[in-house]
Amino acid sequence: MSPAITFFIGIVLLVLFGWYFATDFGPRKRLLATLLMALLVAFSIVTIWPPSKKIQLGLDIQGGTSFLIRLVPAQGDKALTKNNLEQAVEVIRKRVDYFGGGEPVISPVGSDRILVQIPGLDPAKIIEARQQLSRVAKLEFRLVYPDNGERLRSIDAGTEVIPPEYRIETYKMQAEEGQKPVEERLLVKKKADLGGDRVTESNAYYGNDGWTVQLKFDGEGAKKFGQITEANVGHRFAIVLDGAIQSAPSIRTAIYGGDAIITGRFGEQEARGLASVLENPLQTPVSVEEERSVSPTLGLDSIRSSIFAGLLGLAITLVFVVIYYKFAGLIANVVLIVNIILLMGALTMFNFVLTLPGIAGIILTIGLAVDASVLIYERLREELALGKSLKVALQTAYEKAFSSILDANVTTLITAAILFWKASGPIKGFAISLTLGILASLFTALIVGRNLFGWFVDTEKVKRVSMLHLISPKHINFLSKGFLAAMLSLALLIAGGTAFVIRGDRNFGVDFKGGDLLSLSAAKTVQVAQVREALKPIGLDNEPIQQSLEGERNFITIRSPINTSDKINTAVREHIPNGEFKVEREERVGALVHEPLAGAHVVDDEQLVGVAVA
Repeated sequence: MSPAITFFIGIVLLVLFGWYFATDFGPRKRLLATLLMALLVAFSIVTIWPPSKKIQLGLDIQGGTSFLIRLVPAQGDKALTKNNLEQAVEVIRKRVDYFGGGEPVISPVGSDRILVQIPGLDPAKIIEARQQLSRVAKLEFRLVYPDNGERLRSIDAGTEVIPPEYRIETYKMQAEEGQKPVEERLLVKKKADLGGDRVTESNAYYGNDGWTVQLKFDGEGAKKFGQITEANVGHRFAIVLDGAIQSAPSIRTAIYGGDAIITGRFGEQEARGLASVLENPLQTPVSVEEERSVSPTLGLDSIRSSIFAGLLGLAITLVFVVIYYKFAGLIANVVLIVNIILLMGALTMFNFVLTLPGIAGIILTIGLAVDASVLIYERLREELALGKSLKVALQTAYEKAFSSILDANVTTLITAAILFWKASGPIKGFAISLTLGILASLFTALIVGRNLFGWFVDTEKVKRVSMLHLISPKHINFLSKGFLAAMLSLALLIAGGTAFVIRGDRNFGVDFKGGDLLSLSAAKTVQVAQVREALKPIGLDNEPIQQSLEGERNFITIRSPINTSDKINTAVREHIPNGEFKVEREERVGALVHEPLAGAHVVDDEQLVGVAVA
């Protein structure tokens, strides 16, 4: 679907939403609700279909492409430090976002390498990813000798020498299609007048000169750029990227706004890629040491079991709701199905990559949707018990249940927002699916369900409803037990927080604190399921295991808790003796989850215990 059509549909939906909330209850409001539901469902189905092409799958389900990147310090640079590695990891994490590769694996390996795995790249994207990941993006602004080329001509004639702080460089200007590139020799300063470390933001746009990259400097950079341009009006300023001059415009006037642009007859893809790397430059050069296609981190048996469990759980939920709430349960099931369609449509439209944590978020939102229906129908039962008519009872039930549904969903939404803000990788995927699911749940429960049920009641197609009542009502004065409940909650809070602090690092798995990375090569083809079976006796069969092929060699890579690689190596060799395994790599691997998130959890819980004890 084209962006123009999507934009038009969005405007129509926005108008309908506004009209719906501005209309009192009645046939018109119900008609608007029906139009909204029909348009959203149709739009979602068109967005999803065909699912095999539209729904992107993550590394844990379909596998992807793996790059092993090594940091290569330049000659004369100091030895690599932990800060160099951490900076490179963060830069690469941001660059991977450029490909829309949801939930990639980005983890430090040893002291000078980084493992990057991106799902769903086609061959062209793999080539682009390799270039994008290894590009240093060292940006420099250097002044050209201020004499309009006179000194350079004298140097060529042998009457002048090159000034010690300058050197001659060649500027290759991109030519129009079908023409040869034009080369120009410039006398450019050796040392940069302003570095790319002052760039805070970079974006690409289409302007009068074609695709252009715009830069924004920080306060100090903007001030220095203004001073340089003011002192050199009428002279040229070379913009140098990774040692090559990209453009050398003349300074027409002093520029104090903190903005600069780079032009050079870029294509759209090249301009956007350049903007991405300029915003995230590497301090240390890197090289792609290894590139492979890798299998899913989960075996096919695990994937099938997870899908089966999810479908079975959904089926049981649908059946139970119908049995317990009868006709009202049918309405709840329709609402639930609409909810799932809208959720999948939204996830597909935003290019969300479906992974098991994302599926977990979807399952949780299904529970929230069912919970909303339960709150409404239990309130409806109470209103009917007071002798009210079905029409009045239904309206009252929705009005009184609204605050409870909103509170439950908003508090969950706040949690999801914090996870999205602080997390990365699979946790961010969980937060996205949970957030979109909550919004879909609120829409379907309070608009779709209400108007659908209301239509049956208003048209008298349904005159009474009945529900099962397995638990007899108990009149318990909960408010009188408030002090006891508060003390029990406080005791549980202190006990849970204390246990968390005492356990320390044991609370976190490989994703949070890193572990061992063991890579084995086998002379014969070995399946992931066989390796999982070999790891069952030592309790490590649930760890991420990937299979990859390089020529005729079969590789098995296992990420496991710290100091477990020896046990894994022994177990695999004993269980699969004819595999003829050889250890290719055995190293310490860093966390997959962004470190500040884990640190934030620890700090929050320690503070929580301190407050509770005080």
